[in-house]
Amino acid sequence: MTITIVGGGASGFMAAITAAERFPDACITILEKSRTVLNKVRISGGGRCNVTHRHHELRHFIKNYPRGEKLLRKLLPHFDADATVAWFEKRGVQLKTEADGRMFPTSDSSHTIIECLIKTARNLNIEIRTSVHVDSFEKTGDAFQLKLVNGEPILTDRLLIATGGYPRAESFDWLEEHRHVIVPPLPSLFTFNTPDNYLLPLAGVAVKDAWVKISGTKHEWRGPLLITHWGFSGPAVLKLSAWGARDLAEKNYHFTCRINWLPEMKEQEVRDFLLAEKNNTAKQQIASHARFGLPSRLWKAFTEKAEIPDTLRWGDASHKVLNRMTELLTNSQYEVKGKTTFKEEFVTCGGIALADIDPETLQSRSLPGLFFAGEVMDVDGITGGFNFQNAWTTGYIVGKNIGL
Repeated sequence: MTITIVGGGASGFMAAITAAERFPDACITILEKSRTVLNKVRISGGGRCNVTHRHHELRHFIKNYPRGEKLLRKLLPHFDADATVAWFEKRGVQLKTEADGRMFPTSDSSHTIIECLIKTARNLNIEIRTSVHVDSFEKTGDAFQLKLVNGEPILTDRLLIATGGYPRAESFDWLEEHRHVIVPPLPSLFTFNTPDNYLLPLAGVAVKDAWVKISGTKHEWRGPLLITHWGFSGPAVLKLSAWGARDLAEKNYHFTCRINWLPEMKEQEVRDFLLAEKNNTAKQQIASHARFGLPSRLWKAFTEKAEIPDTLRWGDASHKVLNRMTELLTNSQYEVKGKTTFKEEFVTCGGIALADIDPETLQSRSLPGLFFAGEVMDVDGITGGFNFQNAWTTGYIVGKNIGL
């Protein structure tokens, strides 16, 4: 039996290795159009590779997938985060867990993961071909005829598409022509551009906890927030962008976001605190000493926005001034005009509609022998290792079933 895998990424390698171990007589080939394989693994986590996320109870873990939750509820019990950790440890790669739940190799290098996958594949006699671009394929009898861009034909018994997400709908044409519904691809995991934001000079300043909401929608998220040269980033914004991907695209990425910089306090509690400071520290200058544990530069920016002179003391602050500070701290509003991809970690929502795929095997419902894995399907997770876990899980499921 011949098995051909289009796409040399995480899901493709996991599928190839699992299939080689399950079906040792199969001849397995990975085709990758780039000059190197596992490119997303290489850049993930700033070159450290965020392999997965600390295991949680299934019902909590799947809540990190804006799209594909129902499918992964079926698949994760067969290969979850614990199974991923065990899989790599069995092959000599130890993983560690950081405070936020993200898991990385103890080497802090993505090359550790890449070397593990390539070495394991080669030990199983899996052929890895790079700079090979598949143009199209046809089903001929029980086999698939692949045509490469250079005209070379390849015949295979089983075919796995593990190409990852495409940024443009037309990139899916070669799959759509085989009666597969394509959910239009859109960016997920992106930062917010706020060109008129008075906080832009504070690029690099971060807060550990903020609440961010998209005005006029139900989308909101709470977590660490980072001010950038272009606007806002950090887990709170990235996760919010994933959940709101389609709604924000409909708005053409022009919308208002509201930020509560003190989410643990109610608005009245913040107001009462500021009024208490007026009495308790009457002689101290407001702008000189940050409150609420906020970074001093951020506090200073808020006081300037509230039109508080550097020399104004707490005791001389009017209630109107303190109300302006309360509003800035608990309900700041910023106009978003565009987005920026998060580093090099491009993630899309959309792809092959899950209704077209058997949820037990990930085989195409319309074309037996054709399988899908990873982000080419309409599955995507928030930042933190969840997209890689989707790749490992779906790759494993395909690998166990593709040779049957």
